[in-house]
Amino acid sequence: MTRNEQLVFCKKCTNRKMNPKVGLICSLTGEKATFNGECPDYNLDETKKGYSGVEDMELAPEEIKARLSMEDLEELRLEQNLPMGLIAGIITGLVGSLVWSGISIATLYQINYLAIGIGVAVGISIRYFGKGLDKIFGVSGALIALSSIVLGNVLTIIGLIGNEQNLSFFQVLLLMDFSYIPELLMETFDPRDLIFYGFALAMGYKFSFRQFSTNELDEYRRKKIQSS
Repeated sequence: MTRNEQLVFCKKCTNRKMNPKVGLICSLTGEKATFNGECPDYNLDETKKGYSGVEDMELAPEEIKARLSMEDLEELRLEQNLPMGLIAGIITGLVGSLVWSGISIATLYQINYLAIGIGVAVGISIRYFGKGLDKIFGVSGALIALSSIVLGNVLTIIGLIGNEQNLSFFQVLLLMDFSYIPELLMETFDPRDLIFYGFALAMGYKFSFRQFSTNELDEYRRKKIQSS
């Protein structure tokens, strides 16, 4: 075993001890780890979030990749499912658009910060069903979030026109010349909207990736080592 593989066990063991000169050692032997496979003296410390009191932290996708071997990384990539992630993200974005537009039509006021919620919801859906680490998942989340926001605006415009003309939503759909939609979107656009939409895209990107904390990643590697 490599030193890094041994540390996956050592830093969660109650027998760990920090030596300033050599790093983490075993308090039973006073030496660095020498075991191969699994340490017979390993005892999981349930009270610590990390060795030496280090807090558990969420890792960015690039940090996850940097901490994994190529073999482990390829195994995680085999679990990726972009089509399922896209389907989940699109459905979530559509539902978010309908809810947002429904609230806007009912209140005659567009609550723009709800756009951020759509971005978060889209990203989480892609993360859960896609289990992605590659950049395509984040880009997909951002694009679906943006498309959902545009759709929400279009649905709001249609609903408001219906209210004004005393027509149902579906009557407006049948009668409307959709070539005017870009013009209507521009007329109702407020530059301040860009702040909320920018956050929505960022959330759609950020939350679309599979997440590991430092402890979760260590636990994944520990189980991999034990099963090999």
